[in-house]
Amino acid sequence: MTHYDLAVIGSGWAGFNAAKKARESGLKVALIEKEKVGGTCLNRGCIPTKALIQSAKVYSICKKSGNFGIESSAPKVNLKDIQGRKEAIVLGLRSGMESLLKGVDFIREEARILSNDSIQAGSNKITCANILIATGSSPSELRDLKFDHEKILSSDDILSIDEIPSSLLVVGGGVIGCEFASLFAHLGSKVTIIEKMPQLLPGEDKEAARKLENIFKKRRIKVATSNAAFPDLKEFSRVLVCVGRRPSSEGFGLEDLGVEIENAKICVDEFLRTSIPNIYAAGDCTGKLMLAHYAAYQGEIAAHNIADPNNLKKCDKANIPNCIFTDPEISSVGLKEEEAVSKGIETKISKFDFLGSGMARILDEKEGFIKVVSEKASGRVIGGSIIGPRATELIGILTLAVSAGLSVSSLKETVFAHPTLHESIHEAVK
Repeated sequence: MTHYDLAVIGSGWAGFNAAKKARESGLKVALIEKEKVGGTCLNRGCIPTKALIQSAKVYSICKKSGNFGIESSAPKVNLKDIQGRKEAIVLGLRSGMESLLKGVDFIREEARILSNDSIQAGSNKITCANILIATGSSPSELRDLKFDHEKILSSDDILSIDEIPSSLLVVGGGVIGCEFASLFAHLGSKVTIIEKMPQLLPGEDKEAARKLENIFKKRRIKVATSNAAFPDLKEFSRVLVCVGRRPSSEGFGLEDLGVEIENAKICVDEFLRTSIPNIYAAGDCTGKLMLAHYAAYQGEIAAHNIADPNNLKKCDKANIPNCIFTDPEISSVGLKEEEAVSKGIETKISKFDFLGSGMARILDEKEGFIKVVSEKASGRVIGGSIIGPRATELIGILTLAVSAGLSVSSLKETVFAHPTLHESIHEAVK
């Protein structure tokens, strides 16, 4: 029987980064994964979704190539080749991740925790000083709209379809729903999106959400919000249900051990310890921010705390960027305008429309804006929202500004290159 300093269950972004960090800290590490390295992000989420989105984006650009003075015959979508490209990207990245696990014992088995220091992994029983649960999440389904994986699809299912739906109903106007609505509208589907809340992308900047809704409607995507009447499913060739994700916390033996779980979320303290001190949890299974980059951050914090228990770090980063890969893209960090007002913070809103950007005009992507939220008294940047070209890249500048406590004056005094999109941040605060 092999003994480890740390056994990690799940090789998604949290588990992978935790295992790597723990190995670098000198621990003997086992990483247990019943499926493929990379978890949801690499295999069923971030990477394959964005690969499909990029293909749809290229198709959209080809269709409007005349705007750039390029004459071309009518482009066609080859979904088989699009899917093949997506799989090649995933395979290449997975291979790279596996190569970075050198020195970690990778056990491809289903895990069940027997006690706070032993795990059954397939036919193997291992002992360990610490356990990290990084089991991720899975798509939630509705009681009256269960996945049949043929017509009623989850976000996992739709990634591998072999034909473009002639008509698609997207149930849920959050991040995942809006991304797929944008993607399949570009590929030619007649898309309807329904969201029970008053706006698409609940929680995002209201003005940005309204802008996206207006752009969707221009592209003939039907949008229904505020508990609108549910359409007849017979009108659609496929139905995509995107109503959130549920933490994966069942079937690992946690209930028998007495690990505290609330609404499927594994409860952790500020150091990512569960109710059993030597069992930690990180990533989506904790039910906090379900973002790959936040999961990676949690995994590294947990690994540090296991490796150096006398120098514990808190998992307390609040300024985590959120990126939405619709067309146009949307991103945000820190406080939204509405949140700052609700907290009683007197703010100054600085805004710039991409219509005034030379690079946005060159790219023929002029719709959208940058909004910077600052504290009026100090001038400190406390948040920002962007909708427009390359928003998911531009948010990095505002993330740094918010995290470092930079002032609007600091951004004003910085020289940004021209012509670029990021100089629009300078224009906003100037």
